[in-house]
Amino acid sequence: MKIKAIEFETAHEAMSHAAAEGGEAILINGKRMVVSEDTAGRLDQARVEFAYLCDHGGRIVTIPVND
Repeated sequence: MKIKAIEFETAHEAMSHAAAEGGEAILINGKRMVVSEDTAGRLDQARVEFAYLCDHGGRIVTIPVND
């Protein structure tokens, strides 16, 4: 499966980009990426392991998918 994604150096950068431009900040294969909501859904349906990056009270946490 080919996905369209933008890679970022840090989780903060990915999350800021997703908040400003839309999309989902995820961690996949050790890389911090922003993908469209549709792409995140397709990754989930294809049973690809990844994690959503989320801000929880100023602390970055991951929510595993298909772990």
